[in-house]
Amino acid sequence: MELSAETSAPGALPVTHAGSAIPDMATPTSAATSAATVLPSSHADYLNNPAPSYPAISHRLGEQGKVVIRVLISKDGIAQQGDIQQSSGYARLDQAALRAVMGWRYVPGRRDGMAQDMWFNVPINFTLN
Repeated sequence: MELSAETSAPGALPVTHAGSAIPDMATPTSAATSAATVLPSSHADYLNNPAPSYPAISHRLGEQGKVVIRVLISKDGIAQQGDIQQSSGYARLDQAALRAVMGWRYVPGRRDGMAQDMWFNVPINFTLN
């Protein structure tokens, strides 16, 4: 059994990493985003954000699923607060996703060209192949 996940961010090429879980495209927490608003991102190559660890026991038990973490990104690109917006159904996977997302660096969101603190949803897919 091989562990893998794919990223499906707009404009990104699919990437598969054995033994890891990678976030897919991040989505805004609010449908009301103006043309002058640019959402935060964790996809910039220079950020070097590590993939969440797939818990070994979850792998052995065949646990998989999608976790959505709601995270407050500061104007400095640091995760300030985070919570589980949507559970995978497995606490181990949820906590692994939360730990990873809270340790990442982000390109901060911008409103009218100025960096702003913003809430942001980061989906993480844990899949076994």
